[in-house]
Amino acid sequence: MMREGARLRLDYSAQSLWRVDRMIDSLRDEGTPYAAVETTLRGLGAYAGEVIVRQAGAEWWASGGDHWIRTPDGRLWDPIDEARRTFAGDGSLRLLCRDATHGQSWG
Repeated sequence: MMREGARLRLDYSAQSLWRVDRMIDSLRDEGTPYAAVETTLRGLGAYAGEVIVRQAGAEWWASGGDHWIRTPDGRLWDPIDEARRTFAGDGSLRLLCRDATHGQSWG
C-alpha cells in the first residue's frame, strides 16, 4: 500500500533509504501529526533495518517488544527509533545504514 500510494520505490538498497528519508521529511513538513504516522514510521524503520540486515549480514534482535539490528561487529542499532527521530528532524535512516554498514561488505 505504501509503495503504490506514495509511489515510493523500495528495493532494499541503501540508496532507497534516501527516498524514505525524503518521504518522512515531507510528512513532517506538511505538519502531519505523529499519531497519524506512528505505524508508518515503525514500518519504515523496520524496512531500514532489513536493508541493514541484507547489506551488512546483520541480524534482528528482539527483547521486551523492542527490535534492534545486531551487526557482525556486535554493535546494536535501532532503526525504528531512528525513523521516529527522522520524523522529529533529528535523524536519518540513510545515515544510520551508512554508519551500521561502515567497513562491511556491500555485496
